[in-house]
Amino acid sequence: MHSVAILLLDRVIPFDMAAPMQTFDWTRLPDGRPAYRVRPCAETPEVAADGGLLLRVDRGLEALGDADTIIVPGRAEGAPPLSPAVVTALRRAAGAGTRIASVCVGAFVLAEAGLLDGLRATTHWVAADQLARSFPRVEVQPDVLYVDNGQILTSAGAAAALDMCLHMVRRDLGSAVAANTARMSVMPLEREGGQAQFIVHKHPPVPRGSAFEPLFEWIEDNLAHEVTLGAMAARAGMSERTFGRRFREQTGTTPVQWLLRARVRRAQYLLENSDYTVERIAQQSGFGSPTAFRERFRKVVGTTPYAYRSAFHGRRPVGRPVAGTGS
Repeated sequence: MHSVAILLLDRVIPFDMAAPMQTFDWTRLPDGRPAYRVRPCAETPEVAADGGLLLRVDRGLEALGDADTIIVPGRAEGAPPLSPAVVTALRRAAGAGTRIASVCVGAFVLAEAGLLDGLRATTHWVAADQLARSFPRVEVQPDVLYVDNGQILTSAGAAAALDMCLHMVRRDLGSAVAANTARMSVMPLEREGGQAQFIVHKHPPVPRGSAFEPLFEWIEDNLAHEVTLGAMAARAGMSERTFGRRFREQTGTTPVQWLLRARVRRAQYLLENSDYTVERIAQQSGFGSPTAFRERFRKVVGTTPYAYRSAFHGRRPVGRPVAGTGS
């Protein structure tokens, strides 16, 4: 079983701690067994958390040496400097190849330990400029949800940590397991952000009970064909103007954007689960040409179809996950 250590430091932000803890706790293998063993650890038996909480922790820093993945939550303003023992433990774990990820301003902890030197990283947008000023050797990307460098990952905030954790689950165990974890986490239907989204559905999620549900199913069945705004409106029995307004009310996006994301999701599924060429996948996903497909895929997912296939093709659930290799 893959072991996840949550490193709790003084003034830890409870939400930053709880988001990855619950995400990994909820992850189940297809046979129902837990996929991860999640264990909080700290330098001292008691940790003062932000908001006046006092946390009791059973495991010390030695847990970092036993972990397959280490999560470093953010700390509130006014947190004390890192102790040499914490810095040493993190560096030792990184040297051993352990996957290490930060939540929100937890990126400052990784940067202080020297683990982000020469790497891309993100943090909460409010703190991005400070991270860049304080650690000039870190390439700060403030407009993304998370960054995966392979062994080292950073997320933009506690909510973005859910995206990052689901990304790690998907790399470890495949789409089906990650999709189930996403449902348990009650993730939004669509996540906006510049970073790769690594969506966990074969098809776009359909709002059950929506008046447009039959239309959504029809679109999914016809993604390989031309689907125009007029055809969608006619299928819904409305004028294009009325259709566009009501569609946005129910989905939060436009019909055209929903269709494009549906096509990208179909392409992701085919890249993961088939050996089809890019040209064939472009055709079956309804893109006019391989060039248009590559451009749209990169814009939505944040990487190329080839790189995405290299990362996710043929992933199957296994008993012991392995760390991702980056994309």
